[in-house]
Amino acid sequence: MNLSEFKKSLSQHPEKPLQFVLPIGTKIPPHAHITEVARIDKHFIDCGGTVRKDSACRMQIWFADDTEHRISAGTLLKVLDKASAVLGADDLAVDFEYEAPFISQFPISSIAPEGNTLTVHLGILHTDCLAKEHCTPPAKSAQNFIIPQLPQLEKTKCC
Repeated sequence: MNLSEFKKSLSQHPEKPLQFVLPIGTKIPPHAHITEVARIDKHFIDCGGTVRKDSACRMQIWFADDTEHRISAGTLLKVLDKASAVLGADDLAVDFEYEAPFISQFPISSIAPEGNTLTVHLGILHTDCLAKEHCTPPAKSAQNFIIPQLPQLEKTKCC
């Protein structure tokens, strides 16, 4: 989901508190804070030698002992508006960083009102090779395999 789609969902339900759900179904405590909104710019070279750039909006979720704290969709929308000078574009992919139990990034798989909350279901990021044509061996066809023929064994009586 990109930032403009996320902001649109937040603006449709500004009064609803946010509930984040991890890919395994575990709910992040409802008193979680969004402690950072960042633009992450990645400039890298893949294993095939191609130079690439990627940018994303990453928000960090954290919670403490202040269990009365709740962040609403409208409040997060205001934070994102303040962060627009840092974020720049609204077409950035959005993901969330959370310590579960180690720091991981989770993209948004869906966002929808559920009861009295606006629930953000987090998905799973996967790694991938961006230069498969350079580093992945070609698929072998069946004719390249030698299938050994096993000798016919004589039937013998044994004890």
